[in-house]
Amino acid sequence: MMTFGRTDNSIVSRWWWTVDRWLLASIVMLMAAGVLFAMAASPPKALGLGLPAFHFVLRQLFFVPLALALLVGFSLMTPVTTRRVAIICFGLFYLATLSTLVFAPEIKGSQRWLHVAGMAIQPSEFMKPMFIVTSAWMFAQTKRKEGFPGTQIAIGLCVVVMGTLLLQPDFGQAILLFTVWGAQFFLAGLPLFMIGVLAVAGVGAVIGAYVLLPHVASRIDRFLDPASGDSYQVNTAMDAFTAGGFLGRGPGEGVVKRILPDAHTDFIFAVIGEEFGLIACLILVGVFAFVVIRGFLKVMREEDPFLFLASAGLIVLFGMQAIINICVNIQLMPAKGMTLPFVSYGGSSLLSLSMAMGMLLCFTRRNHYGDARRPAP
Repeated sequence: MMTFGRTDNSIVSRWWWTVDRWLLASIVMLMAAGVLFAMAASPPKALGLGLPAFHFVLRQLFFVPLALALLVGFSLMTPVTTRRVAIICFGLFYLATLSTLVFAPEIKGSQRWLHVAGMAIQPSEFMKPMFIVTSAWMFAQTKRKEGFPGTQIAIGLCVVVMGTLLLQPDFGQAILLFTVWGAQFFLAGLPLFMIGVLAVAGVGAVIGAYVLLPHVASRIDRFLDPASGDSYQVNTAMDAFTAGGFLGRGPGEGVVKRILPDAHTDFIFAVIGEEFGLIACLILVGVFAFVVIRGFLKVMREEDPFLFLASAGLIVLFGMQAIINICVNIQLMPAKGMTLPFVSYGGSSLLSLSMAMGMLLCFTRRNHYGDARRPAP
């Protein structure tokens, strides 16, 4: 077994003694749960497509080592290096997201996926954490340098990113990212006037999407009045929770995965509820809550404005995505194609969230050594 002494000054040893091992263990636990639940939820989908039963499980197992490498790799870097990498990657992934409007095939009315080397990649997933870190840097520079237009740049970036996502269209992703960005703006010292502006913009975006995007209007109508249209998926998900009870039907015994088209992705929480029961669902929710609460407890002690805003934004992104997915499954929100972090099947989601949490682990490392946690200039 590999051990590291506190006097060992190697990069890996310094990382081991400064990284939040509870956060790291919780994230790895969620990855392991994702593989387990993919084994429970994905075989019917694979067989229905004429693929081997464990096709999606093997693909998830392929992505897990890459995700772990990204998680550890980002957490090994200094905040300065992480910030620079995030800014460069934001530019690259934004351009890739923009290119989907031209090169991506239309799937279910949206252009979100690029096909590279035989794999489908959703660039907007990777853009999200990079945008959050870049915005945090702009807000922090406003505080550090008098007269620097960091807030104006952050607002401009937000407008450009939101516009691109809405053109795909990916309204849910745009709302999620706008909410996270708004939380960062608030923590950066948002003026009272701007709170009203953002609130009006948010309401206006929802109304505009309802009027201009038929699929958004349909989902909202079905949420408010299930009898107004096809609410098959959310009704089936609720039936799964009822059938599962406290302890579940048992691994492999569920039926919802055979009739829900997105059982291994958007509605995997319903499969968990049916096969493993309410207790397993509460444990899973507890792990998500632990990551969010522990992350905020670490951030509350942070004095550097960039590290504070970047970390807070990444935590809000992780928590909000989990909340949205779970609320859709239990019929508390309109249906939205959003994965459950680290648990739903999906390479783009898994790798992008690993980058996000790797950056969070980097930003929250303790200062046991002089250069392990220096402020980001």
